[in-house]
Amino acid sequence: MQPVTLNVWGVWDSSDDFEAFIKSYQATYPYVTIQYRRFRYDEYEKALIEAFATDRGPDIFAVHNSWMGKYHSQGLISPLPEKITMARAMVTGTFKKEVIQQKETKTSLTVPELKKKFIDVVYHDAVAKDVSADDPEKMVEKIYGLPLSVDTLAMFYNKDLFNNAGITSPPAYWDNDFQQYTKKLTKQDNKAQIIQSGVALGGSESIERSTDILSALMMQSGAEMMSGGFARFNETPPGAKRTFAPGTEALRFYTDFANPAKEVYCWNEQMPNSLDLFAQGKLAMLFGYSYMLPTIRANGPKINFAISNFPQIKDNPTINYANYWLYTVSKKILTNPDNLQKSSAYATQKQAIAWNFIQSISEESQVKGYLEKTKRPTALRSLVDLQKENEEISVFADQLLTAESWYEGKDPNAMETFMKEMIDNVVSGKTSLDDAINKAARKISQIEKQDEN
Repeated sequence: MQPVTLNVWGVWDSSDDFEAFIKSYQATYPYVTIQYRRFRYDEYEKALIEAFATDRGPDIFAVHNSWMGKYHSQGLISPLPEKITMARAMVTGTFKKEVIQQKETKTSLTVPELKKKFIDVVYHDAVAKDVSADDPEKMVEKIYGLPLSVDTLAMFYNKDLFNNAGITSPPAYWDNDFQQYTKKLTKQDNKAQIIQSGVALGGSESIERSTDILSALMMQSGAEMMSGGFARFNETPPGAKRTFAPGTEALRFYTDFANPAKEVYCWNEQMPNSLDLFAQGKLAMLFGYSYMLPTIRANGPKINFAISNFPQIKDNPTINYANYWLYTVSKKILTNPDNLQKSSAYATQKQAIAWNFIQSISEESQVKGYLEKTKRPTALRSLVDLQKENEEISVFADQLLTAESWYEGKDPNAMETFMKEMIDNVVSGKTSLDDAINKAARKISQIEKQDEN
């Protein structure tokens, strides 16, 4: 029961969000002090890299689901141990009370248990394969992070603009209705300038989470995003009956909305940020996440809007897009470089305590209050139905069981840059659809393979 301090770093969670977690944990383990620090998103990864380089990194830190592959491949995170031994203070004696230290060993969450407890996408992102310590020829699955919530892409739509256009309900599919609605909801002035846009599609930088939207379209179309260390969204999957790549078809559909020669033209790069435009009442349909709700309400308090499910491709499997953060444990925890043996033992125990805390806060009894306070969609299967009854997040909760993600390579930031370049090259007419998508896939694959020699 020697005093231990855990430094926790995050982005979207505030200290206030973590207060109940910390109080509850310290009531059971009073010798553990937990200090939470919040960073701005645009400074977070740089702060992590600099801290790890100088051995000042956090013990626990939040990792975006698209970053998990990168942090695992770089050896920056440690897996959940099979068992965790913790010390607890126990009061004994009837007449003479005495406080004694008692050790308790608990079996950690297993991979099969994780599959039952969390929605499917969590297994895809939180679990990685490592070489078995007992058999170098065998690979074993290990858990590297646990989330407190999972967000999904949905459709925000302006009810007043829909009513004025005579549209009674938002489109459920990417079909002819969707395109006709877009045409009705888009208005141009006498100089052919767009003064009201039907939907935020077709652009890159000016559209919030444009690469997520395009990735979702590609996945719904049947594209295999990444496999065997290669980006494959430009390929036709084996056994497919079509002769064209579904990823290319998705890119064509997406960029048509920024093509002045198309009837669905409603976007160009001279337009403001899509989230700002929606808050101004000049955009009818915006694709985004639940975390955008406070921004929309703050910047557009008079906007009469509603939320609908992310559109699907008719007759294709339902696929929604996940975006979330997982808490993980740093692999490098050293306190005394002059005594590596002592430091190694301390690091192992501290990592165990850190994982004990993460497991504790991800339990339903703990996370339920957090979700109610933050108004975020759950990561736990057991709470999905309950959240479907919550008007504010019901749509996001409804999409959780069909939410998917994809491994975005060792450098997700570079991937995002390459996909935006791909969009821009098509919209500007610099390259053909095939050349643009092949170039993007090749660049992502090169980064994935550059360390393998």
